[in-house]
Amino acid sequence: MDKVRIGIIGLGSMGIGHANTMKSIEEVELTAVSDVDSRIVEQLAAEFQVQGFTDYRDLIDSDLVDAVIVATPHYFHPPISIYAMNKGLHVLTEKPVAVTVGEADQMNKAAKESGVKYVVMYQKRSVPLYRAAKRLIEEGRLGELHRTCFIEPNYRTQAYYNSASWRATWKGEGGGVLINQAPHGIDIFTWLGGLPSRVSAKTRTRLHDIEVEDEASAMLEYPNGAIGYYHTSVNECPTESYMELCGDKGKIVITNGQLRFYVLEAPIKKFTKESDEMWGAPKVHEEEVPVEDTESGHGVIIRNFARAILYDEPLLSPGVEGIVSLEFINALILSGAKNKPVEIPVNRSEYEEFIEEKKKTSKERKIAGPTRRITDPRLAT
Repeated sequence: MDKVRIGIIGLGSMGIGHANTMKSIEEVELTAVSDVDSRIVEQLAAEFQVQGFTDYRDLIDSDLVDAVIVATPHYFHPPISIYAMNKGLHVLTEKPVAVTVGEADQMNKAAKESGVKYVVMYQKRSVPLYRAAKRLIEEGRLGELHRTCFIEPNYRTQAYYNSASWRATWKGEGGGVLINQAPHGIDIFTWLGGLPSRVSAKTRTRLHDIEVEDEASAMLEYPNGAIGYYHTSVNECPTESYMELCGDKGKIVITNGQLRFYVLEAPIKKFTKESDEMWGAPKVHEEEVPVEDTESGHGVIIRNFARAILYDEPLLSPGVEGIVSLEFINALILSGAKNKPVEIPVNRSEYEEFIEEKKKTSKERKIAGPTRRITDPRLAT
């Protein structure tokens, strides 16, 4: 095999975007597409000259594909992915891997038992700046974590939410900004800083006509006693994010597309206990961090997925790690809804019961005209 035959399941904005991205990736070939909308299937099957299906099981069972990209609304990621894995197909799923951590557990179990390659589309892991920060942390340059901070606005208009009936509903998405716009940033935040063990969150719907949260803030507690703060919203502009990771040996600051690394000449703990200077402080200098000029974005993850299948290349964004950001998301949603601190790992049965109750009162959005399938050009990286 010199190319991986891939089928795309879900032909909304992301599915169409991935189909176009695949045109420039020599390791893959698009061979089939699937969506519940027969009109879209007919249109895109003709456009890409591939076989089209309205039932994802027919695509998976067709022998036309070696792997699938799952780009459906969130709730469908687990059943489609698990069905494909059980049939021996490799899976790349859009984020989040699932709505609940319990479903993510089942996906990880199926991936382990089937032995297939399993990837989540967290393309920001391919961004050179974040990879450089990850290297610093893995090399121990930051030292023991003391504090984190991540502020990430993700602006959206009401027109965005009015583009599809499933958007911003409990039964369609399983949450608001936290589970739709914020997962990419949360993945990087937890990839670099680790997963907190306890969160105390406030969530609210401040500006938009939707039934789920459009704003969330949380205080974070880590297993080693470190503390942190997190905030996201779809109500702010500009949308530049700000991240701080403060350790015993230094501090990483990432903002406005720049990485700054501050090095302490003596670790905080050591200097605090051993210095005899009343007004002393560790000397600090900023160190330039080399950042490779390499490609990033969806195409990098898809190519890596294919090369993992073909040549066993290490995965940049393993699907089994998708549960980490989902733990964070579920914990904040539950904490905000119940106005209480929530421990991580999240109690699986408690969260399943919470989601089921929310779905009972959830209403499908009324939209004018057909679903709008327009890929956000900002999501390339």
